[in-house]
Amino acid sequence: MNGTLADRLRCRALEDRILGADEAAGLIEDGMCVAVSGFTPAGCPKAVPLALAEQARSGKRKLRLTLLSGASTGEELDSAWAECGVIARRAPYMTSKALRAAVNGGAAEEIAYTDVHLGEVAQNARCGFFGKIDVALIEAAAITEEGKLVPTTALGCSQTWIDLAERVIVEINLTQPAALEGFHDVYRVADPPRREPIPLTAPGQRIGVPYLSCPLEKIAAVVVSDCEEKPRPLPPADEVSGAIARNIVAFLLREKEQGRLSADSVPLQSGVGAVANAVLLGLKDSPLGHLSFYSEVMQDGVLDLIDAGKADFASATSLSLSKEGLTRLFSDIERYRGKLVLRDSEISNSAELIRRLGVIAMNTAVEADIYGNVNSSQMNGTTVYNGIGGSGDYARSALISIFMTPSVAKGGKISCIVPMVTHVDHTEHDVDVLVTEQGLADLRGRSPKERARLIIENCAHPDYRAALRAYFEEACAVTHGAQTPHILSESFGFHESLARKGTMREETKGETTG
Repeated sequence: MNGTLADRLRCRALEDRILGADEAAGLIEDGMCVAVSGFTPAGCPKAVPLALAEQARSGKRKLRLTLLSGASTGEELDSAWAECGVIARRAPYMTSKALRAAVNGGAAEEIAYTDVHLGEVAQNARCGFFGKIDVALIEAAAITEEGKLVPTTALGCSQTWIDLAERVIVEINLTQPAALEGFHDVYRVADPPRREPIPLTAPGQRIGVPYLSCPLEKIAAVVVSDCEEKPRPLPPADEVSGAIARNIVAFLLREKEQGRLSADSVPLQSGVGAVANAVLLGLKDSPLGHLSFYSEVMQDGVLDLIDAGKADFASATSLSLSKEGLTRLFSDIERYRGKLVLRDSEISNSAELIRRLGVIAMNTAVEADIYGNVNSSQMNGTTVYNGIGGSGDYARSALISIFMTPSVAKGGKISCIVPMVTHVDHTEHDVDVLVTEQGLADLRGRSPKERARLIIENCAHPDYRAALRAYFEEACAVTHGAQTPHILSESFGFHESLARKGTMREETKGETTG
């Protein structure tokens, strides 16, 4: 453990509210709405959720709850609660396989899932869109003498949950370093029509306070936890993700050479995953320097860039690091102090700030069509995978919106470039650049037909280019050169039409997600 309870619970008025995890879980009743801290597994409560899951699994209690969070959560929440049938409703994002199965009807207890732009979650909650919040369950590294909460590795919507909840349960996690105190910048945003401009003009600027505020009378329980964070392992970069990274770095260098990037310090945003982290590693080996980040998450690659002297500052709402990355951060935390700040997700994903700062956004697509529309959340247009996450917050407001995807999936059986996406998360109006390992299509200032030719020739896998060309040419003929040529009767049965027309070589014939 990192420090003693006396070091962490410094507010004497709360000493008589210390409860065990089982007892605190008993405060959560059937039908309640529970809102939790964290963003990805980072910063999520663990001891109370695990105790509640065990009570439900053993048959001691029958519970159906609404679960709200800043983004996805750890296995102690999304997975454990989904597996024992506790979750009735869920928003705004997920990554758990068990939760995904229940959301898509593959479990005995179906979950009603609401997919929400992460930057809008806090405001939606304050406007009452999710109904009453009964309990806020918050992980903290410490509680100060005045009763302020020191967050751990993520903020998410924690302050909003505390403000709205009838009762608050605080988990003091002794495995989280007390030295996290001071890493956070908590800022309350007013709601329309009383909202004023958010006074932030640079990623490194602080505009709030380093603590979460909670009236002492709201705190129903303080639970002492020694549950270590279980971050998701970071997949190693492979040949495909490396090629995508090289294409993006080359594009950024060209933008700088052509004077469209005024300085190296234009803030970057990067999504989560192997491809996103490969891009960060590619930036480390590039001539670019004095980088800054204004993002929702920080991956290990951000630490690499800071250590290499390539990045000056990183702002996010979550330290979504691997186990090795967390060890690296915590073992040398004072060196990183002043180079990292964690904000409310309402600030990290604010459209106002993304546009003001001129962020270059880099996010991952499930599939993209030949006109630049992107699907980032659904499989075959029917099965939700994770959700839209924060990609929409950044894509709509970024200076340059980049989407990246491998050109094929399932070992080449599925083309990720299709005539028409089966589900639209980001329209062609919000996609400036599309990148695969095959190449890059700069779509800025292009008409739909110009976009189609660029995407087919630069981004599609060679095995699918002939079929995509054939579709596009026939669509142009059928629609007599319309602005956006489509054969709507065939767009959603593309692979059947290929087989019927014989436009794909027999040895490479495969499926598409379109």
